Amino acid sequence: MDYGNSDPRAVSRHDTPLLHGAKGVKVVIVGGFGVGKTTMVGAVSEIPPLTTEETMTQAGAGIDDNPGAHGKNTTTVAMDFGRISINRELVLYLFGTPGQERFWFLWNGIFEGALGAVVLVDTRRIEVCFEAITRLEDRRVPFVVAVNAFPDAPQYPLSDLRAALALGESVPIVTCDARDRASCRDALLALMAYLYTLAAAQETA
Repeated sequence: MDYGNSDPRAVSRHDTPLLHGAKGVKVVIVGGFGVGKTTMVGAVSEIPPLTTEETMTQAGAGIDDNPGAHGKNTTTVAMDFGRISINRELVLYLFGTPGQERFWFLWNGIFEGALGAVVLVDTRRIEVCFEAITRLEDRRVPFVVAVNAFPDAPQYPLSDLRAALALGESVPIVTCDARDRASCRDALLALMAYLYTLAAAQETA
């Protein structure tokens, strides 16, 4: 895992809420269409996840096509929701966003109040996560990038992915398997560690 180095230019410390005393933390899971957001929420949630998946129909042909990720026949039309307890004092409430451009208008409401985010990346279609990263940066929501390990996806050094995504050195990049609970939990813990680092930097500023 590459957690990066501290770089105050990447996320303004004055825009990072402190975690001290937090009981419930809102985290969003974002990324392009078909990168594994619903799978991740379902894999890691300690409660039956709330999903809004619908079967894709012929009406979506040419709109919801998913080049490079064949076999997907459902899509999230609103959001996914799950919960995981990190310890007795910290619970993460997970909100997965829809990936298609026609549902992006829902993102602002989902981002509201979020302390941090996980950006899921499919290396077969790196470009589909650009919009999610841009929106998080515009809203100054701290995030980590999690590279989802699809079986047939090409593998690249994390340094190359950092360059391709134009990420600051402080933004953590991790690998994960969205189907595996422990792997997803590790990605969320990387986000929590990053948020604590930002909070500590704010306190000492």
